Amino acid sequence: MSGETGLRERKKQRMYQTISEAAISLFLHRGFDQVSVADVAAAAEVSKPTLFRYFPAKEDLVLHRFADHEDEAARVVRDRPAGQSPLAALRQHFLEGLERRDPITGLNDAEGVLAFHRLLYGTPSLVARLFAYVSRSEEALASALAEAGPGDGAGGGPGEGRGDQPGGGADGGTEGLAARLAAGQIITVQRILAEDNWRRIAEGATAEEVHPGAVAAADRAFAMLRSGLTPYA
Repeated sequence: MSGETGLRERKKQRMYQTISEAAISLFLHRGFDQVSVADVAAAAEVSKPTLFRYFPAKEDLVLHRFADHEDEAARVVRDRPAGQSPLAALRQHFLEGLERRDPITGLNDAEGVLAFHRLLYGTPSLVARLFAYVSRSEEALASALAEAGPGDGAGGGPGEGRGDQPGGGADGGTEGLAARLAAGQIITVQRILAEDNWRRIAEGATAEEVHPGAVAAADRAFAMLRSGLTPYA
């Protein structure tokens, strides 16, 4: 049964990919507002009801590319090495993303990536819908930070200040509020850094030229976070 479940899941993911790529190709060529859902369904060779089963809103056809990144920060916190603080793990992950030119960091000058960013940030409805993805990223990270607990990875003992203690968790108590506040600041910093990198490249700089400044900006931003988010630093 597990083999059949895995096969169904792979087919489902391929369908997501097929429909999304067909939609983005049309949007880049003709513009987001000039392409209908029916146009996308025809290009992907699926019916409109099938398309809506995978993508509840037209904007999700584009933002599917962000789906894998929704819980990325949370995964980084949960998978960090023993003894490393959540913030240190997130800083390291962001710097590694800059090094490999991960598009999510904004530091990528491939024409396809730049065209996608122009489509995204040049379409108000996509920008508005993006905030729903950002909100889910914050929620996932807040849960991971609450599980880690203030001071975890920086000297805290087993269970000390963790989200499973009274007052902890992402949804209650002082520690839960602290985790949500921290998550909001961290996700916002990463978004602003990425947008600044993309803006500089859109103005004509290469990723190679932007990289040193992007690293310096990230170091400065995470230093500011560290001074204000002491429990998770």
